[in-house]
Amino acid sequence: MASALMRSSLRSALRGGSARGAPASKRNFSSSAQHDEAQEAAKWEKISYVAIAASTILAIVNLSKGHPHHEEPPAYPYLHIRNKEFPWGPDGLFESKHH
Repeated sequence: MASALMRSSLRSALRGGSARGAPASKRNFSSSAQHDEAQEAAKWEKISYVAIAASTILAIVNLSKGHPHHEEPPAYPYLHIRNKEFPWGPDGLFESKHH
């Protein structure tokens, strides 16, 4: 381990760097980037709160409205056509049997 440390320090010395290695500098493209990001985050937070409130109000209004109740549809004779008897008898499997 000591020999590896010596090799790495020797290599960095030959390259012209320090023994520990200088940390890479961070490139800043704009000095006000953090300020712009904070403003953008605050803007979208406000938009989210307004959208939540608006959708909640809209849902309450839509759910509080009445809805039309229709009469029962007529029992059309062609809806329950049975051309063949079922193996369990003349009535349906889940229908109550009236004898």
